Amino acid sequence: MFEKPIKEKIDKTVKFAVFKIGREDFGVEVKRVIEILNMQKVHSIPELPDFLSGVITVRGEVIPLLDLRRRFGIQSSEKGRIIIVDYDGEKIGLLVNEIKEIISFSGNEITSPPMIFRGFKRKYLRGLGKKDERIIILLNIDDLLSSEEKIILKESEGMFG
Repeated sequence: MFEKPIKEKIDKTVKFAVFKIGREDFGVEVKRVIEILNMQKVHSIPELPDFLSGVITVRGEVIPLLDLRRRFGIQSSEKGRIIIVDYDGEKIGLLVNEIKEIISFSGNEITSPPMIFRGFKRKYLRGLGKKDERIIILLNIDDLLSSEEKIILKESEGMFG
């Protein structure tokens, strides 16, 4: 799927919002980020998959909340922050431990995940960003949810909308 290294339209730089989940650094493309919030009151909805925490309301708008810590099987008792992103034309909240920084990567600083990631979890990955000695896991947020999970999310929004 990706060449090694990944070229972003002739070495153009791409900015990523970097955040922590557990001890790992993850990134999502800045152009997808709508806003970053402190923890909000989460309205639980019965029968959601465990990584879907429920919904939050932001200025009267109901937004589903996806706990990336649970999605990736990372245990954390920290309160966390919420990144609101554009997900398939809708807003979705991503629950993470903390927001770190904005980092720009050029095409030659983003590589394909190693072969070990080629299984189920690889669909979540856009690539690995390398800055000095750091590795940042760059997420493909478009594939964080399966078709069935997207339907469940739409139904959960309707309960409050």
